[in-house]
Amino acid sequence: MINGSEYPLQNIFSAAFIYEIPSFQRPYAWKEDNAGELFDDLFNFWNDNKANNEQYFLGSIVLEKQPHSPQAIVIDGQQRLTTLTILFSVMASKFPAGSTDRASFSALINEPGGLARQAQPRLSIREKDNHFFKIYIQDINIDALVKLDPNTQDTEAKTNIIKNAKVLLERVNNNLQTPADIKNFGVFLVTRCFLVTVSTPTTQSAFRIFSVLNTRGMDLLVTDILKSDIISVIDEDKRDDYNRTWEDKENEIGRTEFIELFNVIRMIKLKTKARENLLDEFNKKILPKPSSDDAEKFINEFITPYSQAMLFVKVDKPNEALRWLNRLDNSDWVPVAMSYYAKFTDYLRSSNNPEFFKKLERLAAYMLALSFGTNDRIERYAKVLEDIEKASDGKNFGTNIELTAQEKKDFIAALNSDIYLMWSPRRKYLILRLDSFMSAGGAQYNPSVFSIEHVLPQTVNAGSSWEALWPNVSERDRWLNKIGNLAPLERRLNSKAKNFDFARKKSDYFFKNGATSYILTNELMSINSWTPQVVEDRQKRLIKIYCDNWELN
Repeated sequence: MINGSEYPLQNIFSAAFIYEIPSFQRPYAWKEDNAGELFDDLFNFWNDNKANNEQYFLGSIVLEKQPHSPQAIVIDGQQRLTTLTILFSVMASKFPAGSTDRASFSALINEPGGLARQAQPRLSIREKDNHFFKIYIQDINIDALVKLDPNTQDTEAKTNIIKNAKVLLERVNNNLQTPADIKNFGVFLVTRCFLVTVSTPTTQSAFRIFSVLNTRGMDLLVTDILKSDIISVIDEDKRDDYNRTWEDKENEIGRTEFIELFNVIRMIKLKTKARENLLDEFNKKILPKPSSDDAEKFINEFITPYSQAMLFVKVDKPNEALRWLNRLDNSDWVPVAMSYYAKFTDYLRSSNNPEFFKKLERLAAYMLALSFGTNDRIERYAKVLEDIEKASDGKNFGTNIELTAQEKKDFIAALNSDIYLMWSPRRKYLILRLDSFMSAGGAQYNPSVFSIEHVLPQTVNAGSSWEALWPNVSERDRWLNKIGNLAPLERRLNSKAKNFDFARKKSDYFFKNGATSYILTNELMSINSWTPQVVEDRQKRLIKIYCDNWELN
C-alpha cells in the first residue's frame, strides 16, 4: 500500500511524523552552497510573493511508515529535513529563552509531548552524529555551535552541520532585520511551503518508489507535453515538417539531453533561476498561448541552433577550456556557452578562436574558488548572457565575462589560501587545472583513485626529521594545506608512509612504481630536502603559473 499526500511544513514537523535516518543512509552531506541556496530560494520566493498566497513546493520525501503510526524511516529526504531543522533552530535562537516565539520554533524541532504523547526530537539522524545534533541543533545552542572549529570534527556530518548553521545564521542576520521579519518568514515556511510525502510500510517498496522518483521519466514527459502544445498550433500544411525537425533534434542529442536543452533555453530567455516547474514557466513566460508563427520561430531559432550548440559544448568539446568547463561540479555555465555558439557559429568555424571559452572557464573557476552559490553564479551568468545578446560580433564579449581588478586579487587570495581545506570537488578542480597548465594541456586525467597528498605530513612526530626541518609549529600550520605543500596521486597508499622522512617518502610513497601522471608530483624528484623555504618558493612559482594562464596579473 502506497500513500502520497502534500503537507505544509507545519504538518511535516508535527506529531504526525517522528523521523529516523537509518544507519545504511549516507551521512548528512549538504554543503554551505546547498544550505545557502535553500534559504535564498525560500527567502526570494517569500519576498517576491508577499502580496499573494502562492505556495512553494520543496519536492518529495520517501518514507517507510506504517499507517496510523508517526514512526517514519527516511529513505529519501534526509538532506532537506535536516537542513530545515537547522534553519528552524537558527531562527529560534534569535528569540530569548523562555519566550513564546522561541517555543513556537522549538515545537517544530521537538515534540513537546503531553498526556498522550512522549516528548522527543522530531528527527533522529545517524547514530554517530545524533548526540551532537541534539545538543547543538535540537537544544538550540547555535551560539555555542558556530564557535566550534568545523575542521577539527571527527565526522563530515558534524563539519557540515557547523558550516551550514553559520551560513543560515548569516543569511537570517542579513535578510531578516527584525523579530517581526523572522516571525513572518516563519509563518510563510510552515503554512505556504509544501512537501509531498510518499510512504509505504516496507523497506523494499520504499526503495522501489525512490528509484522510480529519481529516474528522468517525469522530467522527460515535460518535453513531450511541450511538443504537443507547440507542434499542435502550427499550420497543418507545415506541421509534419516541424514535427520531423523536432524529433530529429531530439534523437540527435538524446532524450536525456533534450530536457536539459529546454532548461538551457529557459535560462537564456528568462536569465533567472527557475522559480516554478519547467512546464509552468514555458506556458506562462516563454511561450504563452503561441501562434503558429511563434511555434515555428521557436523551433527555428531555439530548438535547431541550440541542439547543435549542445553537441558542440557538451559532446564535441573541441577546445581545452570547454573540456575543463565540463569537469565542473555545476552546469550553470552551459547556457552562456551555448548562447555564444548559437549566435556566433560562423565566426567560430572560420576563426577557430576559443578566447571566449577561455574567459568563461576563468570566470567559472573564479566563482568556484570563491564558493559562489548557485544564485550568485546564475546572476553573473545572466549578465554575460545580456552582453552576448548585445554583441555585434564574436570578438567582443562585453565586460561581465571579464574579472575586475578586485576580483583578480580575490581569486589570487583564494588560490593562496588553504586549498586542501576546500570542498573536495573545488580543490580537485583547482589542483588538476594547475597540473594541466604545467603540461600545456598535454596531460590526460582519468585516475581510478585520485588523492591529494601532503608532502610535509599533517602529523609531525616528536624527534622526527620533519620536526628538525620544521621546528616552528606556526610555520607548519601556515604552509601545511597550501598548494605549495600538496601533490596529487592517482592512487591511495599506505597511510603509515605519509609520515616517512622526505627521502623515503619519495621512494616508497610518491614514486614507488616510477613517475606519476602528474607534473606537480613528478617535480618532487629533483628536490633533495623539503624545507620551509622550498615550500614558500614553490608556492610563489605555482601561483604565478595560475596567474599567467588565467591572466590574473
